[in-house]
Amino acid sequence: MSASVNHLEERTQDSGELLEDIMPSAITLAMMLRHKKMAVWLRSELDGYQDHDAAPPYRKDLPGHIVAKSPQYGWIPAPVSDQQTKEFAHLDLSDGTKSLEKICVNSKKGDGNRLLLDTDDMAILQKQINLSAELAINLSRDVYSGILKTVRGAVYLWTQALIEKGLEGDHNHYSREERALVAELDTPEYFWRRAMDELDTLPIPDVRSAGFFERMFGRAG
Repeated sequence: MSASVNHLEERTQDSGELLEDIMPSAITLAMMLRHKKMAVWLRSELDGYQDHDAAPPYRKDLPGHIVAKSPQYGWIPAPVSDQQTKEFAHLDLSDGTKSLEKICVNSKKGDGNRLLLDTDDMAILQKQINLSAELAINLSRDVYSGILKTVRGAVYLWTQALIEKGLEGDHNHYSREERALVAELDTPEYFWRRAMDELDTLPIPDVRSAGFFERMFGRAG
């Protein structure tokens, strides 16, 4: 299988390219370069983290808002205090980027996604606010987009570092010398931490929303 670092770098900056389609190419490149740590991280991001504790900080303690299910009006803001929001309206996301991106693509800017509160937390909060209705955390689309842009940004920074080391052009394999040249770049944490810090300045596009027909009939193409 052929791999091009330059092409991968370009794809990370293309708003028409889904992360779902970019990640397998990045995993292939990492394996060809014997970047085992990078391959493991990319695979965990794509498929999701089985070990909750292994999830990176950009996936943890994500802030949202508490909503309650009303029989008349559907989901509405719950009558909670700022302190209760601070205590209960945050969660971790360990789902793979594929499913997170699907949520993003199928929602518009300003939308959110509801996730039911943990059973124990729901019982405690229902008692505190004297409400028997189902309670959920509403996470904004921006929260999901932030995770996806961080992963995409890390891949972009990794490819940039590879190019700076001279690994350009299309390759069917990399020589021992070429792999040795970039061995020190098998550091996913370095790249995702940089992506977190530099996210607002990186040339990484927001996750696009699906058009009407895509939402009606599924993904185009």
